[in-house]
Amino acid sequence: MRKIVLMLITILSLSVAVSCSNKQEKTDDMPEMVDVNLSVKPNPGEANKPIIFEAKVTQGKEKINDAEVTFEVWRSKDPNHEKIALKHAEDGVYRLEKTFQQEGTYYIISHVTARDMHNMPMKEFTIGKPSEKEDSTSVHSMDGMNTDDHKSQ
Repeated sequence: MRKIVLMLITILSLSVAVSCSNKQEKTDDMPEMVDVNLSVKPNPGEANKPIIFEAKVTQGKEKINDAEVTFEVWRSKDPNHEKIALKHAEDGVYRLEKTFQQEGTYYIISHVTARDMHNMPMKEFTIGKPSEKEDSTSVHSMDGMNTDDHKSQ
């Protein structure tokens, strides 16, 4: 009887040890987050002169060249948002060159999906003289907005 109890305790202890080590391995395999560094150059810009938007997409030290990237651009207080799908330029960089005719405060969101993750950083930028900014509580999303679809690069 003692041998059976001792064997059951040994088997149970080994099961717990193996179970704990499997959980540790799974948490170590967690992928790093996809990072998006969004830039606007120059900022402030001038009307009728090109502005360059870049999204540098990385995961850890790796540059991601196969992300789905869409830039959403609009002038402050304007319900119409322009969506522009981008293709990869080089070394994890997705680039758009755009000219604005109207001065004011503008916003851009880069919607980036890569490796089953989504990241959407936003930047505010100015063309010429700033206009009234949007409320900080307003929602900045493509959902429910009037949009014009454009393809670029």
